[in-house]
Amino acid sequence: MQEFITIYQEHKNSIEKFLLGTVRNNAQYLSEEVDVIKGYYGVFNSLELIYISDENFKQSSPNIYKSKLLTTVIGKNRSFLAAQMFKKEDGVSISEPYMSSATGEACITLMVFKENHYFFFDFNLSSLLSHFGLVERHPTFNFVTKSFYLGIGVSLMFFSVMSIGYAFYDYLLQFSNPSQYSLESVFKPIIALTMGLAIFDLAKTLLEREVVYKNYSDKKDEARLLSKFLTAIIIALSIEALMVVFKTALNDPSQMLYALYLIVGVALIIVSLAFYTKVNFEKGSKTK
Repeated sequence: MQEFITIYQEHKNSIEKFLLGTVRNNAQYLSEEVDVIKGYYGVFNSLELIYISDENFKQSSPNIYKSKLLTTVIGKNRSFLAAQMFKKEDGVSISEPYMSSATGEACITLMVFKENHYFFFDFNLSSLLSHFGLVERHPTFNFVTKSFYLGIGVSLMFFSVMSIGYAFYDYLLQFSNPSQYSLESVFKPIIALTMGLAIFDLAKTLLEREVVYKNYSDKKDEARLLSKFLTAIIIALSIEALMVVFKTALNDPSQMLYALYLIVGVALIIVSLAFYTKVNFEKGSKTK
């Protein structure tokens, strides 16, 4: 979403003039009658929601979508949204981009006052930018991409649950057989649980950003995601290295050098992650 907001801010004046002018030029649709006001859907391809409130910002109409109505929101207080509007001309205000609770999409809202009523128009941000040729979005490609991310995210969650289940299964199996119970019986489930947690967190973030909210995150968000995932991997590798040290010390101290290699590898990953985080932090500070 950050990319879309940046593009919108660069072309904000021309987009706002287009919205205000088009709404005014089609004032015949500005009516409390649902069938009449839905005429705006034939004017704006990016329009995704219309609703009306009284002069006290109490919603007096249902949520008017292109192909359906939602009546449960009648009576809802819209003053919190009106307070965030910026006045552009008499009786017309517009909001900054935000995430719509009704559609889960990034949008901007245009508010028009007429005959003691406020008319709210929610415009899908990505569709609006596409109309101006500022971004390109192909519906079929977006559907395929979203479906792919959904499949991968659900699959990752499945295998994270399997990893967690294996941790408990393996531990109970070892615990039920005292002759095989050892220090490794404790370490192995911890590693499996850590990996399961890391994979689940990756899947959750993937679904949130690419499927549920369609969040177009900036590089700082990507850096946080990678850092969070690598931290879990480092914890798992550190536990594995500790287990190798114990096993080598007890069974074959001459192989201790290989345990050292693993520890050095983990240390290099930590140093690399610290450097990566530092570089991204400095870039983020410079762009502000």
